[in-house]
Amino acid sequence: QLQLVESGGGLVQPGGSLRLSCTTSGFPLNGYSIGWFRQAPGKDYEGVSCVSHNDGRTYYADSVKGRFTISRDFAGNAVYLQMNNLKPEDTAVYYCAADPSRPTVQNLCLMNEYPDYWGQGTQVTVSS
Repeated sequence: QLQLVESGGGLVQPGGSLRLSCTTSGFPLNGYSIGWFRQAPGKDYEGVSCVSHNDGRTYYADSVKGRFTISRDFAGNAVYLQMNNLKPEDTAVYYCAADPSRPTVQNLCLMNEYPDYWGQGTQVTVSS
């Protein structure tokens, strides 16, 4: 079974940057559409950014466009989320999730297709 592990979260001041990583052991990420999701206290899950399984198509929530960049390293079996110009409202637990049915990146991020596999999450706190 695919197991995802997130890392890279932490405490950062507004305007700062963090890079989240999503890795797996055993099963390769090739063939899976991957998404980064977040959940702030008291709020629903939000699809932040998603990347397709093969052609590099990406999707970003309006709230992070121009600040976050998703990328995937097929050789290294990892997906990254570079987060720049962080704001307090970005504070949340961030999860990576994978779906083998290869939904479009929009359907994945909007959770029209619910991902089959989830990591345990990493906390991102933006505060001065």
